[in-house]
Amino acid sequence: MPARNTPSASEVLYTEKLWPSVWIWVVVVGLSGAGVLMFGPISAAAGITAALVLLAIMTIMLVLSTPTITVTADTVRVGRASIDRKYVGSVQAFKKGEATAERGPRLNGLAYMCFRGWIDPVVKIEITDPADRTPYWLASSRRPDELVSALTTPRV
Repeated sequence: MPARNTPSASEVLYTEKLWPSVWIWVVVVGLSGAGVLMFGPISAAAGITAALVLLAIMTIMLVLSTPTITVTADTVRVGRASIDRKYVGSVQAFKKGEATAERGPRLNGLAYMCFRGWIDPVVKIEITDPADRTPYWLASSRRPDELVSALTTPRV
């Protein structure tokens, strides 16, 4: 029998970590430098210590709050939310002005939102589960076309 090129249920078809952009890290370094300004008049050591503590706190907060998008043959996970792929309906990618409209005036208050201000494109994932009031998920993605492709590939 010929080998089949079908993914297993647990095989990851797509994954993306929504890391902060470079400019966010520049802001973090700049804000941590405020520790020198606040505590520098006490002593140079206090100012440097405060800056390092602020840098560590902000770095830990950004790293721990960075969501992941994962698509397998059976499930979709965006941040803390997960759903069976059988409940995924239409999937659309939006960029630039359309992405802004999806995050703003066209946003449904019941939608699950996982977007980051430093990532412009968003992907809208329709949820068809009759027991779920959530009409769709809206997620940031640096590779929206790849995410749409992974979600529209027929399930096995």
